[in-house]
Amino acid sequence: MAKILTICMGSSCFCRGNEENLKIIEEYIKERNLEHQVELLGTRCEQKCDRGPVIYIDDKVYEKVDPAVLLDILNKEL
Repeated sequence: MAKILTICMGSSCFCRGNEENLKIIEEYIKERNLEHQVELLGTRCEQKCDRGPVIYIDDKVYEKVDPAVLLDILNKEL
């Protein structure tokens, strides 16, 4: 069963770092050949602007995700 990774692409999360996070996630998935194991989705504002950048992996919410913690999250979850 594929993991579902959803990244908030609302203007606040996008400007706070999800633009860069998206590139890192796409590269991570490609380098590890996880295309069939991870479904990458985007979402509009999730009303958590003050806690962004926000990503979801299945039903887990990760807030204030910056590149420094993103790889740790991806390694743990994927």
